Amino acid sequence: MRIRPKAVGRVLAAAVLTAAVGVVATPGPAAAVSLPGGHANYVVTLGHLANNFRANWVRLGTYQFRTDGTVTARMWVWSQTTPVARVGTGATPDGSCSTTAGSSTSKVRTCQILTAGGFTSAASETRNGTFTTYTQNVGGVPTQVVSVSWQVGQAWTDEWYVRGDANGLLSRLDFKYNTKALYGYGYGSNAGLSERRAMSSVLAFPGVLKQDLVSWSKDQVGQSHGQTFGHTAFRGCDVTTQCLTYLQPSSSGACQASGGCPTYGGGTSYNITSIQYYLVKMSSYDRRDNLWHWCTCLALERNEFCYTGNSHVKPMLQIIDDLGAFRGWVGAEASFYPSSSGDPRYSDMISVFRLTDFR
Repeated sequence: MRIRPKAVGRVLAAAVLTAAVGVVATPGPAAAVSLPGGHANYVVTLGHLANNFRANWVRLGTYQFRTDGTVTARMWVWSQTTPVARVGTGATPDGSCSTTAGSSTSKVRTCQILTAGGFTSAASETRNGTFTTYTQNVGGVPTQVVSVSWQVGQAWTDEWYVRGDANGLLSRLDFKYNTKALYGYGYGSNAGLSERRAMSSVLAFPGVLKQDLVSWSKDQVGQSHGQTFGHTAFRGCDVTTQCLTYLQPSSSGACQASGGCPTYGGGTSYNITSIQYYLVKMSSYDRRDNLWHWCTCLALERNEFCYTGNSHVKPMLQIIDDLGAFRGWVGAEASFYPSSSGDPRYSDMISVFRLTDFR
């Protein structure tokens, strides 16, 4: 059959239109966004800690980055505006690593380990956002920066310098800027956030764990850097295997007569300056651990076996590298003064910190 010239024009026009429509309807895939340090899963602690201010807060949780440029944060939040009481973890060290003898100087006391309120449950805050990465010259060294914009109905942006360890197995987030927080630490790898190491692996860790800390108490912010955390001094428990315990026999600065122990503390005739330490796994399916410690003399002053006053509760999340190895923790102290009398917020103890071999 012979096609007339006008029909040929209509066929060609239709073919051109079909091709054009096809190009618009089937765009190519969007370019993937670079993950910070090449790693997706981070544990992060943040704090607003300011002098002469009593509405401070700390956050502890996870950031999950995706190659489509989105990120999700899941955080536990503790604030002086809504202080919460300590709660039991349900774990009490057995007699292999603790004692019922109040006079013992070689083991901690058999007490149910306490943590900050809310840390026995799932994270209370979920935020979604978008992120970009770029390179900035820092001290003559090209350094990756990750910038996060949270979609929470108000301006909230994070910026962190990203630095990798020597083997590329772990990335560190160094605090650069945050709309709401003043301090923070973070570490990430491609290990799943459900992956964790047992307390036996923590005890056997061959590296040196050092602490960097920003703390608030009595209206003042303090900082310390490079303090060694002697994890190998802890004692494993035979039955309650999620626990490690340690009785520090003496301390030079804490547990003093002038620090709340006028009868039994340092400088008295008893001169008891030992510290009770408890480290416990909070969960088998995520990174949660908890550190609890207090001066023995404080319990003696109250005629108590297990101290019920203002002890230190420090929720922590394990740092795990690409090979699944334990590398320390990021943490947040949320120790709110347990009495409503006087000026309780003045005596709160709150902080953000890291305990790791990669600083």
